[in-house]
Amino acid sequence: MKENVYSVLLVSSSKSFSSSVFHLLDEKYDPIKTVTSVSEASRELIERDYNILIVSAPLIDDFGIEFAIDASYKGVGVLFFVKQELYNEVYDKTYDYGIFTLPKPTSSGIIIQSLKLLEASIERGRILKEKPLTMKEKLEEIKLVNNAKLLLINNKHISENEAHKYIEQRAMFIRKTKRYVAEEIINKYKKGDKK
Repeated sequence: MKENVYSVLLVSSSKSFSSSVFHLLDEKYDPIKTVTSVSEASRELIERDYNILIVSAPLIDDFGIEFAIDASYKGVGVLFFVKQELYNEVYDKTYDYGIFTLPKPTSSGIIIQSLKLLEASIERGRILKEKPLTMKEKLEEIKLVNNAKLLLINNKHISENEAHKYIEQRAMFIRKTKRYVAEEIINKYKKGDKK
């Protein structure tokens, strides 16, 4: 099996947390950058692409949930650590975005296992992005997306541009293709649901 390399951005205001996680990351994680705040981490994500973001909340300038959600929209795999007493509340806020939320403290074994699951998720995303479509499939997708846009325009009374943005954002939000979202919209309005 081919071993992939993953770039990691580690965001924590706790040096002991950063150090303990850093020591778990072997040579397949390269480079590894450690910062202490959302503002530093945001600058890092602008300057370079990272595969994995590890956040230990709270940070010195923010709790970090919105930042983690924004990063997940950009296709970054996110591990989000939070105190045990806040775990359920944070999990409920992050689950729909594909963020792996873990309580802290947690064992090294759980962290390593979570990283492996995150890697699998990243690789699945790569495969879906790289899978080439045939000309027939592309034309079919365009037709479905246009039909879905028309339904949105007629039922939600929005512009074509807004309909297009809606489909793109929904696809990114649920981590599915535009074709999937278009089919979802078409099925919704075929059933007569006008919401």
